[in-house]
Amino acid sequence: MPQRVPPRSKGELVESAVTVIVPTFNERDNVAELVARTAAALAGCEAEILFVDDSTDDTAAEVERVAATAALPVRVIHRADNSGGLGGAVVVGLRAAAHDLCIVMDGDLQHPPELLPVLLARHAEEDVDVVAASRYIGGGDTSGLGTAVRFGVSRAATWLTRAMFPIRLARSTDPMTGFFLVDRGRLDLASLKPQGFKILLEILARTDLRIAEVPMEFGERRHGTSKASLRQGGTFIAHLARLRFGKMSLFALIGAIGAVANLGIMWALTAAGVPYVWAAIIGAEVTIVGNFILQERYVFADMRTDARALGIRFVTSFAFNNVEAALRIPVMALMVETWHISSVLATALSLIVAFFARFLFHSLVVYAPSRRRGTDAVSEPKPDTATLRVIRAIDAEAMKPGEL
Repeated sequence: MPQRVPPRSKGELVESAVTVIVPTFNERDNVAELVARTAAALAGCEAEILFVDDSTDDTAAEVERVAATAALPVRVIHRADNSGGLGGAVVVGLRAAAHDLCIVMDGDLQHPPELLPVLLARHAEEDVDVVAASRYIGGGDTSGLGTAVRFGVSRAATWLTRAMFPIRLARSTDPMTGFFLVDRGRLDLASLKPQGFKILLEILARTDLRIAEVPMEFGERRHGTSKASLRQGGTFIAHLARLRFGKMSLFALIGAIGAVANLGIMWALTAAGVPYVWAAIIGAEVTIVGNFILQERYVFADMRTDARALGIRFVTSFAFNNVEAALRIPVMALMVETWHISSVLATALSLIVAFFARFLFHSLVVYAPSRRRGTDAVSEPKPDTATLRVIRAIDAEAMKPGEL
């Protein structure tokens, strides 16, 4: 096991050759300050800054102007074809970097360059391959996101992502961050198929790299405008589906089977004269139990070993689904009474909405590793039995990212 070196103070620099990769799109007004602050943070370190520029303005020319007097080497690669978006730019930078140790950061100054020595110091402890700057651990700050809407969207996207990759992202609180250190020598760059902003997610989902995090105070944008948009949101959802078109689809399939069973039970009971509310309650209880059995067997089988006991999983799942049903059924009744639609259609609509809440809860809570907290504590090694080896092999296959 690698020996950990004593922790360094926040501002202490580690002597490591590093390339700082900065993907840019119309960030001309930020270049000079970013280079100056980065050079100051890495003073005494063998380092370079590599801009990979997709701009439609003169950002590339500004980089060349600033490079002439910079305190460390500064290069720029201007792409006429911005294939893969920001993620594609980062991969280009990783390929062209002069050093294997690379730090990726945005060009809008929301990622503070003063954090660079902290990332290097954490990596120097030699027990991880990736060090990410997180907004969501102790000492981190999200005020730079601005509005409550942006914060809510960011948190929802993070929860959804961690739910879809609960094992790969178990040690990552902020897989959406664009500020991280990675050892290029541990990457198979040919295996990366980036699309959009979230290159760290791509790396973590497609590899078994070990990750650690340091807190980041996410700053406010100085110049330019945010690149976030509905189109980028759609690209993110498509990318997420491409990476993990497996676990959620199985969950959806079982949910669909349960929904059909629910509707069938409800139809049979209402046809027999049972009031539709009671029919909905009975249908929900039967399918809650049936769905849990199928999810245990086919969806979350790879997570059961590290999760809590079966009884606790069942009680937690059963309680959540009943609370969800207790909230959903009155809404369904309201739809029937106010919209004058059939009870079966109202139930179908409410089940679709409930699907995402159920998946998030089961992936992040019901099947969460029971010993996630206290991961630094010393524990007895588990025996390496044939059963465990089979489980690990199944887990490795189940967690391989899928492709559309």
